[in-house]
Amino acid sequence: MKPTLVLVGRPNVGKSTLFNRLTRTRDAIVADIPGLTRDRHYGQGRVGDKPYLVMDTGGFEPVVKEGILHAMAKQTLQAIDEADKVLFIVDGRQGVTAHDKIIAEQLRKSGQKIVLVVNKTEGMALSVVTAEFYELGLGEPCAVSAMHGDHVNDLVEWVLHDFSDTTDELPQDKHPKIAIVGRPNVGKSTLVNTLLGEERVIVFDQPGTTRDSIYIDFQHKDKNYTLIDTAGLRRRGQVNETIEKFSVIKTLQAIEDANVVVLVLDAHSEISDQDAHIAQFILEAGCALVIAVNKWDDLDEYQRDTIKRELNRKLQFLSFAQLHYISALHGTGINNLLPSIDQAYAAAMAKLSTPKLTRTLIAAVERHPPPRGGMSRPKMRYAHQGGSNPPLIIVHGSMLGHVPESYRRYLENVFRETFKLIGTPLRVDFKVGHNPYSDKKPAPLTESELRTAHNKRRRSRKKYG
Repeated sequence: MKPTLVLVGRPNVGKSTLFNRLTRTRDAIVADIPGLTRDRHYGQGRVGDKPYLVMDTGGFEPVVKEGILHAMAKQTLQAIDEADKVLFIVDGRQGVTAHDKIIAEQLRKSGQKIVLVVNKTEGMALSVVTAEFYELGLGEPCAVSAMHGDHVNDLVEWVLHDFSDTTDELPQDKHPKIAIVGRPNVGKSTLVNTLLGEERVIVFDQPGTTRDSIYIDFQHKDKNYTLIDTAGLRRRGQVNETIEKFSVIKTLQAIEDANVVVLVLDAHSEISDQDAHIAQFILEAGCALVIAVNKWDDLDEYQRDTIKRELNRKLQFLSFAQLHYISALHGTGINNLLPSIDQAYAAAMAKLSTPKLTRTLIAAVERHPPPRGGMSRPKMRYAHQGGSNPPLIIVHGSMLGHVPESYRRYLENVFRETFKLIGTPLRVDFKVGHNPYSDKKPAPLTESELRTAHNKRRRSRKKYG
C-alpha cells in the first residue's frame, strides 16, 4: 500500500499550495482567502521510486462545535485517522499562534506520527524562523516554501525514509469517472455520500458549500468507480465571487474529464433554463448521461405530474438518457442509479462492427432516402466507427455536403436503436471521397492530336452543311 500523508493546519497556512506542489498538479484551488478548502482532497505523488498518497484538508477548527467549520473539522479528524503520517503546516511568517497550540494538542491526542512543517520561509534564516516552533513539542520543525518549492523534496524524502524503498503498484484498470453535476443546493453532495455509504463530503443547508471538484474512488459489487463531487453551477450573471468563478471552472473541467455525468435536478423547483444550459454543455462535451430528479419523495401526485411535463418540454433533447426519481437523503430510488451508469458507460465505450454499421446504413437509406440536393441525390456507400465516448460514426459517400440536419438526426436514431446505445450521445459525420484528378489540369494536346481534331471538325461541317 502507498503511504498516506495528510496535510493539517489552521486556515491559510499554505496546505493547498503544498498539496499542488507534492502532486505536481493544480487540482486544489489556491487563493489568498482563508477557509477555501472544505472537503478532503486526495492526490498522488512520487519521489524517486516511492509513490505516496497525499490528502489536503480544510482549515482545522477543533474548538468550533457547530456550523460548517464543525463539519470541516470532522472531515479533518477522519483524514487524520486514515493517515500514515500527518504533516502539520504552520506559517513561519506569523510565528506560533494560540490556534497552532490547540491543533498541536489535538494531534498529540490522536497518537499519529506528526511532522511539523514551517511554511512560507523563503528568504529567511531557517534556523531562526524554526526556533520558536520547538515549543509545540512535536519534534524538529522542517522549513519549506510550498510556493517556491524550497526544500519540499527534502521534506518528502525525510517523511518517507522509514517506508520501504519500493512500493508495488496495482495495475490501473479503466473504470468510469462519474461527475455529479447540477445547480447549487440540489443535493449533489448528499447523493455522493449516499452512494458511498459514509459522510465523505460536507453536506450543509447552504448553497455553495462544495467549492472544489472532489475525486473519490470506491467499489460496488466488485466494480471500481471514481465519483466526482462538483460545485453547483449558477447562471453567469449570478457568479460574483472570485472563488465561485474558480469553482465553476473546476466543475466544467470535471465534466470534460468524466465518462458519465449524473445531472441532478431539484424536484422542489421548476426545471430552469440553467438546468437546460448545464445539460447542453454536458451534451457538447460528449459525456454519457443519467438524469436524477432529487427530493422526489416529498411531492404529491399533482406536483410529480407537473415536473414530468416540464422534463418532457424543456429537456426533450436528452431523450437518450435514462431518468430516475430519487431521494438522496433517504436513499429511495438509488439502487437503480449505478446500473444505469454502467449501461451508459458501456454504450459510450461500445465497439461497433463496420459490416453491421454498413448494413444498418443501407437499410436506413432504403427505408427513407436522403432528400435531393440540387439535381442529384446524396449517395451513402458505407459506414465505420471513428471514435468512442461518445461513439462517432463516419458515413462515406458522394454529395454528402447536401444532407440536411434532420436526416443526420434520423441516422443517429437508427444507429442508436440498432446498437442499443442507451445513455450516450451519438455523433454521425459525413465524409466525401476525394477525386484524385479534380485538381489536375488536362495535359496540352500534341500536334498530331490537334490535326486530328481539326479534320474531325471539317468533316462534320461538310456532312451537316
